[in-house]
Amino acid sequence: MADVPSSFAFVSGDPDSPVILHVPHSAREIPGDVRAGIVLEDAGLERELDHITDAHTASIAEEAARAAGLTPWRFVNRLSRLVVDPERFPDEREEMLAVGMGAVYTRTTHEDVLRPDGFDPEPLIERYFRPYARAMTEAVADRLAATGRAVIIDVHSYPSAPLPYELHGDGPRPEVCLGTDSFHTPPALLDAAREAFAPCGETGPDSPFAGTYVPLEFYGRRAEVSALMVEIRRDTYMTEPGGPAGPGLPRLASALATLIDAASR
Repeated sequence: MADVPSSFAFVSGDPDSPVILHVPHSAREIPGDVRAGIVLEDAGLERELDHITDAHTASIAEEAARAAGLTPWRFVNRLSRLVVDPERFPDEREEMLAVGMGAVYTRTTHEDVLRPDGFDPEPLIERYFRPYARAMTEAVADRLAATGRAVIIDVHSYPSAPLPYELHGDGPRPEVCLGTDSFHTPPALLDAAREAFAPCGETGPDSPFAGTYVPLEFYGRRAEVSALMVEIRRDTYMTEPGGPAGPGLPRLASALATLIDAASR
């Protein structure tokens, strides 16, 4: 595995583990030169970070990794998704472009201006998005070579009440939403997730957020790469928006560890 830039971290797990915990949206850090291209005043930017950040998900993943029988690998974004969102398509395929939230956001969660009209996203995509995608592709290839398979578990969170930017915010909002892909999410993995998170409340598929993250090199091509998105409703473990974690966090980390153990077998 090549050295990774400081904008993200690839944390080694057990050599025999096929599992990669992917944590793309937990950070609030924005480099100064990137901040200069954002039009919000500091207070407005802090409010936006409260709403858009999947707060404490890196801690949930870290606690789960420590508790798992076979330590998973972890790929963690160290920068805010307001720099680039590594899970969005960097082109017209991305449906969130409709609300100004492609790989580089130009609008906020409340549909206000984040970056000016005509902003060129390409320098940010070249500097941050593409290296991230390459490193994640290498991470998956590394697990395939070592174990014959890879299991990507995305660790996200979402607000208890819909935000204006959500394209599908009118559906169910269970305590744990499980995002799936028809090719990359085997039924056994989804069943294991339902069972693991049952103590944390209701689980439901693909609402309010759907799909999974798989590097494009493998997407729709390699069934040995399986994937599941875990979206945790924020009121189950923290004070919204952007507040401290509460007593629900250890319970969720334990449930995630149970899922890791099931996926490792």
